[in-house]
Amino acid sequence: MTNTYRFPAEWEPQSAVLIAWPHAGTDWADRLEQVEETYIALVEAITRFQPAIVCVSDDDVQAYARARLASARIDMERVHFIDVPYDDTWLRDSGPITLDGAGGHRLLDFRFTGWGGKFEASQDDRLVEHLHADGVFGDAERSTIDFALEGGAIDTDGRGTLLTTWQCLHERHPDASREELTARLAEWLQQDRVLWLDHGYLEGDDTDAHVDTLARFAAVDAIVYQGCDDPSDSHYAELQAMGRELAALRTTDGAPYRLFELPWAPPVIDNGRRLAASYANFLIVNGAVLMPAYGQDDAGRRVDQAAADVLSQAFPGREIVQVPCRPLIWQNGSLHCVTMQLPAGAVGTLT
Repeated sequence: MTNTYRFPAEWEPQSAVLIAWPHAGTDWADRLEQVEETYIALVEAITRFQPAIVCVSDDDVQAYARARLASARIDMERVHFIDVPYDDTWLRDSGPITLDGAGGHRLLDFRFTGWGGKFEASQDDRLVEHLHADGVFGDAERSTIDFALEGGAIDTDGRGTLLTTWQCLHERHPDASREELTARLAEWLQQDRVLWLDHGYLEGDDTDAHVDTLARFAAVDAIVYQGCDDPSDSHYAELQAMGRELAALRTTDGAPYRLFELPWAPPVIDNGRRLAASYANFLIVNGAVLMPAYGQDDAGRRVDQAAADVLSQAFPGREIVQVPCRPLIWQNGSLHCVTMQLPAGAVGTLT
């Protein structure tokens, strides 16, 4: 009997969230202390709702991470460590894209090229292979696909509709037409249709406009997106154009999507460099939405709360948990970028 696979939406039941602990051998070395605090807060938030699988590069890193998390009074019964080599901690893009089916799960192991060769990624490109060999995913099958695709570049409603951006996929595959890319994504990811956004970007983003920093499904008929209401801001024209694109999209029933516009975060500048602070980079877990918070003063915290209020409307019945992510955007990513959810049943027995 042929197993029919499906790409589940992020809001469907999960078994765990996969992350990688930052250490001195990663690009976090210069700001390790600050980013560790974010990871502690992130693991605390995840383990309130489900297990966290934490990749560590060696026994010393594991011992250190275990001590830091335990000292924060995190439920260590829900924390599982896996020794595996990695270049950096952006597991949204180097981790597995998991399909589920009646007979089990399939891990799609696409090429990870360090966002088009911008960064060294040879170890990250083998992350799924190593985790699969270690039994993290039980008896799930692993399919290697010689095609560059990052998890942050795509979002699905779990019913056969994929949302992505032309800028990113065209940058990775400049010789492929939109029709060719649509057909490939639909086949590999088991999608009926692909919705392309031609507008939207964030300064400081080196992913070439990943959709998970711009617009995300909240339900089969709802999309949450990053707005910008400041005409003097360099992002205004592009994000306004993206908002119009989203308003023109239709569900499979022919209805317009319910749209939830996230507030624009106050600019975060580091040594003259604008950092990519997006509230759209949230993570959905069992019963909650973990959202990035960036505010350091009262005004910034008010915008964080305004974003939380929008997410409460978009995800009724789920708790909204703010996770301080200002240290993460120093490397141009945020909360969703450093995590990868694993669907229910996709994880093997962990110790």
